[in-house]
Amino acid sequence: MSDPAVQTREQLVALRRALHRIPELGFEEHATSRLLRDEVGRYVPVRPVGGTGFVADLGPADAPRTLLLRADMDGLPVAEETGLDFASTHPGRMHACGHDCHMAALVVAGRLIAQAPPAGLRVRLLFQPAEEGIGGALRCIEDGALEGVDAAFGVHVWTELPTGTVALTAGGIMAGVVELTLRVRGRGGHGAMPHETADPVVAAAQLVLALQTVASRRVGPLVPVVLTLGAIQGGAAFNVIPDEVVIRGTVRTFAPEAAADVERHVRAIAAGVAAATDTRIDVDWLAHCIPTMNDPGMAALVAEAAAGVPGLDRVLTDYRTMAGEDFGYILREVPGCYALVGCGNPAVGATEPHHSPRFVVDEAALSIACGLHRAVAARFAAGE
Repeated sequence: MSDPAVQTREQLVALRRALHRIPELGFEEHATSRLLRDEVGRYVPVRPVGGTGFVADLGPADAPRTLLLRADMDGLPVAEETGLDFASTHPGRMHACGHDCHMAALVVAGRLIAQAPPAGLRVRLLFQPAEEGIGGALRCIEDGALEGVDAAFGVHVWTELPTGTVALTAGGIMAGVVELTLRVRGRGGHGAMPHETADPVVAAAQLVLALQTVASRRVGPLVPVVLTLGAIQGGAAFNVIPDEVVIRGTVRTFAPEAAADVERHVRAIAAGVAAATDTRIDVDWLAHCIPTMNDPGMAALVAEAAAGVPGLDRVLTDYRTMAGEDFGYILREVPGCYALVGCGNPAVGATEPHHSPRFVVDEAALSIACGLHRAVAARFAAGE
């Protein structure tokens, strides 16, 4: 008879690779959802939430407590360059963030939990669409995904950490994310007669430099803040001053009050540059997600559960990242923990950052992620 652990690994890898071939963008995960519902529906009924997402409950409806386990479903608008034999079959789409791993781990964990459910616990599986900045968690919450839920747990594979390591930091583990757009409106004209214009290119250059002082001079040095400007567009000819330049970037913080301070400084700097250059600068501050804040009690419970997971040999309680996750909205409603599961391994090429077209994971991390779901459910059922 074959080894059950080997069978589980094979199932995890096969499912992850099948999902990797069919990445779909947020709220468009129709083929992904069908595949998942077929798999999960073999052992438990499912009901839709969040458009293309769904939930499934394991265990008695009258159980005294309910634990939510969540996986995200969406891919990214990235053209894959991994050369894998199970690479994306959808042009311009890729699972470049590991969501295929999250789904596979939760499907298999759910099947194993259903075979031996923890006493006195209902486990709710949530397969959530549209994590990548377009409101999937909020849609699922609106559709009742958290009704009756006492606590929540989720995982994210993470190439920055080696396989066998998991981060379970209490408090902020992932940052809140803001999309920042600055529209510099001037008065264009001929490049030979700049005195007759209000040059938005010069204003934009001043603005870019001035904004570098926000994190370094306007916010305390012990407050983690990132302000990155990633795109600037304006003009189309060498001898024409344009009417407008658009700058786009992102702000990352762990605290709402820090984000509010940064917004205030950004708007003040934009107003000052506009006044000095006779331009108008509009600031669009769009929050994509709030910080992901782990409940200390749940983080401690998950750390205890992690001690018994095969292949997991190191737990970090002080690791944080400025990347963002909309699981923070779930943790705003119920106590819980989000774990970063190491999947980095140079031996298999798993060194690229998330969202890279060459993003590869060490598939050994799948068994760890699956094992964590099961161990957390068992530990939560046992009580504190």
